[in-house]
Amino acid sequence: MDNGADYLDRLAEEQLKRAPAARQAASQLITEHQDGAALLDDVAAFTARFVAYPSDHAGIAHVLWIAHTHFMERWDSTPRIAFLSPEPGSGKSRALEVTELLVPLPVEAVNVTPAYLFRKVGSEDGRPTILFDEVDTVFGPKAKDNEEIRGLLNAGHRRDAVAGRCVVRGKTVETEEIPAYCAVALAGLGGLPDTILSRSVIIKMRRRSPTEQVEPFRRRVHAAEGHELRDRLAAWAVQAADNIAWPDMPSGIADRDADVWEALLAVADAAGGRWPETARVAAVAHVADSKAGVPSLGIQLLADIRQVFGDADGIPTKTLLDKLIALEESPWGDLRGKPLSDRGLSNRLDKYGIKPTTIRVGAGTPRGYKREDFHDAWVRYLPNKVTDHGGGEGALGAPHYGSATCKTAATPEPDESLGPPPYGSATSATPATEETVACRKCLGDGCDWCRQRGWVCATPAMRVTP
Repeated sequence: MDNGADYLDRLAEEQLKRAPAARQAASQLITEHQDGAALLDDVAAFTARFVAYPSDHAGIAHVLWIAHTHFMERWDSTPRIAFLSPEPGSGKSRALEVTELLVPLPVEAVNVTPAYLFRKVGSEDGRPTILFDEVDTVFGPKAKDNEEIRGLLNAGHRRDAVAGRCVVRGKTVETEEIPAYCAVALAGLGGLPDTILSRSVIIKMRRRSPTEQVEPFRRRVHAAEGHELRDRLAAWAVQAADNIAWPDMPSGIADRDADVWEALLAVADAAGGRWPETARVAAVAHVADSKAGVPSLGIQLLADIRQVFGDADGIPTKTLLDKLIALEESPWGDLRGKPLSDRGLSNRLDKYGIKPTTIRVGAGTPRGYKREDFHDAWVRYLPNKVTDHGGGEGALGAPHYGSATCKTAATPEPDESLGPPPYGSATSATPATEETVACRKCLGDGCDWCRQRGWVCATPAMRVTP
């Protein structure tokens, strides 16, 4: 019986032997013209037979990611794609199984050793496509001794990225740099570190409902069909290599979001047909959905402080803590079993350059915080503002997740128990012309949460629905 190391070595050698055969099959198709748009349509139809995507946009993103793996030498950065779900049995592994048939040099990684993974990524036979299932065992609370794998996954999104290691040869310790750049698809339960999430297209999988039907997937039955599509993608990648150009980004997609979608939109533009427009709609929907996620505690703290500050120029620390803890659904009353303290507040704000100081409140001079000290952090980390009729910006707080704007804002139904209706409404003589926001509770349908904060809520029609 093979020991673990022998088995992994033999498995690596067998997968390397398959690579020349795959390239030979693809080379026979190069002389045939490949219609990029029709090819991506065929790939989309194939994947949709076996994967119950949470939205059409998710299926589009998956197809573009698969296609981009055949152009790896063209990119400065490769996005990860992550199939995540809160519960097992949601189709994550199935998505990776289907992907394995369509990408070049697939390497299925489940509980692999760092040595095996480094050997595959650094192979002279070509850049592999890593399909990493059960990635929660690497990044989740059960993760142990996976620092080398985590380093590889973190670094490998950039071209020419390397992973450094120390190697003992006899009595000498030497440094070694191993190529890390490769395409990676991930699947797992729960979430991932921000360093991975911010470089990934996130597909939020869920269990199929009784009305959602997919075709049973059997590799022995469907492998030939999938490999034919893979070979056509490889041939098209050769033909379309000179057509790859840096794409124009949709409004609102910039910085790291642009890094994630640049390669995928470039593939869509090269394919033509419906794909350039469809891809951009999917990109906007995915970016909007990512912004609607749960913010970090630091960002939530800044947003909640802006809300409780109101129009005050300063606020004592004790008063600020009491108001934060009193906020509905706030986490500040129970942080690991204890409420947020003045020391904890100071430590959390210090990384944003905000420090407590002596302020004047009536005849007293307690320790507290000045509004002016938050201005820079609010502008940088909470760009969505709400303007009140008093002339102050941000006095009414800001939405936790995303915003939408319109020249004429939607009018929520008035609620007499909450006092005068906010801004323009059916009972207000002043039309609503303020910047609108998408409430984190009703997402624009109107609720007490919006009205208590004086928000003019965006209607569903104003929002991009994933």
